[in-house]
Amino acid sequence: MISGLTRKVFVHHVTSNNRNMKRIGFTLAAVLMIQTFTFGQSSKLRMADTYFNKLSFALAAPLYGEIIGTSEDNTSVKQKLAVCYYNMGDMQNAEKYFAETVNDASAGANDYFMYAQALKQNGKTKDSDVWMDKLNIKFPNDFRGLSFKKNKTYLSDIAKNSAHFTINYLNINTPYTEFGAYQVFGKEEVVIISNRGFSNSVKQDWTWNASPFLDMYVSNQAKKDSLGTLVKKGKANTRFHEGPICYTPDGKKVYFTRNNISERNERRDANGIQNLKIYVADVAEGGEWINEKEISLNSKEYSLGHPTFSKDSKTMFVASDMPGGYGGADLYSVSVNSDGTFGKMINLGPTINTEANEMFPVVSSEGQLFFASNGHIGLGGLDVFVAFPMKDGSFKKVTNLGNKINSSSDDFALIFNSDGKTGYFSSNRAEGKGGDDIYAFTLVAPYKAGVFVEGIIADQSNGTILPNALVVIKDEKGKVVAELKTDSEGRYTAELEEENKYTVSVKKDDYFEKAMPLDAAKADPVSGKINGDAVLEKKPDIMLLCTITDAVSNLPLDGVKVKITEKAVTTPLISSTTDGSGILRKEVLDKKQGDNVTYTVVLEKEGYLGKTVVFNGSVPANGVINLNEKLDLSLDKIAVGADLASIIDIKPIYFDLGKADIRKDAATELEKIVKVMNDNPNMVVELGSHTDCRSSYKFNMDLSSRRAIASANYIKKRITKPERIYGKGYGESKLKVDCPCEGTVKSTCPEEEHQKNRRTEFVIIKM
Repeated sequence: MISGLTRKVFVHHVTSNNRNMKRIGFTLAAVLMIQTFTFGQSSKLRMADTYFNKLSFALAAPLYGEIIGTSEDNTSVKQKLAVCYYNMGDMQNAEKYFAETVNDASAGANDYFMYAQALKQNGKTKDSDVWMDKLNIKFPNDFRGLSFKKNKTYLSDIAKNSAHFTINYLNINTPYTEFGAYQVFGKEEVVIISNRGFSNSVKQDWTWNASPFLDMYVSNQAKKDSLGTLVKKGKANTRFHEGPICYTPDGKKVYFTRNNISERNERRDANGIQNLKIYVADVAEGGEWINEKEISLNSKEYSLGHPTFSKDSKTMFVASDMPGGYGGADLYSVSVNSDGTFGKMINLGPTINTEANEMFPVVSSEGQLFFASNGHIGLGGLDVFVAFPMKDGSFKKVTNLGNKINSSSDDFALIFNSDGKTGYFSSNRAEGKGGDDIYAFTLVAPYKAGVFVEGIIADQSNGTILPNALVVIKDEKGKVVAELKTDSEGRYTAELEEENKYTVSVKKDDYFEKAMPLDAAKADPVSGKINGDAVLEKKPDIMLLCTITDAVSNLPLDGVKVKITEKAVTTPLISSTTDGSGILRKEVLDKKQGDNVTYTVVLEKEGYLGKTVVFNGSVPANGVINLNEKLDLSLDKIAVGADLASIIDIKPIYFDLGKADIRKDAATELEKIVKVMNDNPNMVVELGSHTDCRSSYKFNMDLSSRRAIASANYIKKRITKPERIYGKGYGESKLKVDCPCEGTVKSTCPEEEHQKNRRTEFVIIKM
């Protein structure tokens, strides 16, 4: 059974003629008494369509049923009958008639979705998944299909969340509808919504599903998980639907949903639909509601309901099918001013809202948004989800609460008590007494805004899945945060802290290790998941291998441009960029064990000194030509202002006494600078020459200038863009060791310290 303000007041409806999707959801049909008509088939179809368009599904369904099998029977009639049964909660008949119409060319995304939902609620999850796949294929931009495509493991994910709650069934439930259980501020009482105890002389049936309208009742809380006798809340009830409700955090006002009770023409919209509005009342000292009025955000042209407040009272969240949303009922936020007036309604966006229905919002003490939806991937019907707040007021990572709170039926209206840990939710699951029933819950494990990495490991060459591959995840400090193996389908999953960065390494016998960086801040905002798929390369018979590292930390470097060329071969054997492992490898097809090889290796990475080195060796018995065994393939990090002489191995530049001629031993050292500058064609260097304090200040300045210019000129002749280096003499103006000896000052420094002052520096000016 299905009743109350659940899915049936938030629907997509199909027009009777062209089957284009017409959005008239989150509404309540005009009150129409069930009547007996005597008319011909055409009149019967017209009347059925009239009821259908007014959302009077309980009246339309039997008329469409009488048309089935007659001359007026067609796909459109069956489709509308399926929609009627779907919204009335008769999923067996909904499935039957959707099955007969959903393959028609005119079937829309909502037909596919409702059919999949009916199948799931009838216990046919695998069949439902097939139609969700078809929804995604035929309507690739529909969020519901896209979400399903991204979350094929949703059943196991949902099962993991079941440990967060314990639940208890309440004995106050009846075969009628009970839902809600909203705690009265400052009291051990709750207000629930129910259609029990109705009187046909006062309240007529709701033609959506032929059930009585809803009233508000009050009950004491005998315990946190049980309720006492329900008493109707007197004057707060009207002859139409009431609820849901919420008290403001200070308990001074109560906001509640009910049908538009305006007079005559102001009651219904242009389609004759009596929409929902939000009303507000002051709460008197004794708990009575007084000064009742509707809020300024209401409109007779669309529904507005399900109010709830942030803990600071500055934001109200509502559900509405106002124009401009994503479809069905969407959730909105609206700022609440200090004088009680409201700002502009802001749609919570596609992270929260879907083409289906989102409603029953509630905000926890931690600012998490709990809500019901049948558009996000769940177990069937409405499921309850939680989304986590961000600093800008938006929400991320929509998470299903698990299979204790949720079922294959409608689960909704989760409300916290004042303690923030206990509360109530509602469901029309099969084990209840009928209709919507109320359950108590205790939150035993809080939800965290972490993220999940999920991936499939496969063979690079043929896509074969690789079970039992070892997956190791490390944080930025190298600490192992997860170590696990892929399952029989090559899958793995691990929970990570949000906004941190990680490295995922994958190992498998006979395959090369694969490492990849992972940034948790880039997780999908809806699911909180990061794609960790990886393909592994099988080890060849003969292979070239190298690992590029940081010279100081010895950690692998990603983003290094590597070009490896074999002697006398113009096409590079490797021209690629390293990943997080710093490893590059290449199968060598034209070599065998014992062959001599010569490779030139060129390394480049922004912020590091480039390097060109040559490998000479032979193919070893194991077939792996590991360049690191003979070459230093580490890179030195550089920055503007650094001295190249302190980064690379440069011996002191010596000159003959009082001279500036470049000696042979000095030329050897300067050639090292030539190589670095040719490896880094954008580097600009100042060559500074320094003396010790001995001899006069003027003599030392002149001598150092001549030596600096001579050294720079030597390099200029041997590099590209010679203007990238210039010489400058500093004399004794920048002593590295404090050994002054100018004028009458006598230096007592040993020769070793004077030697430290006699130096040549190669300072990086620009990169």
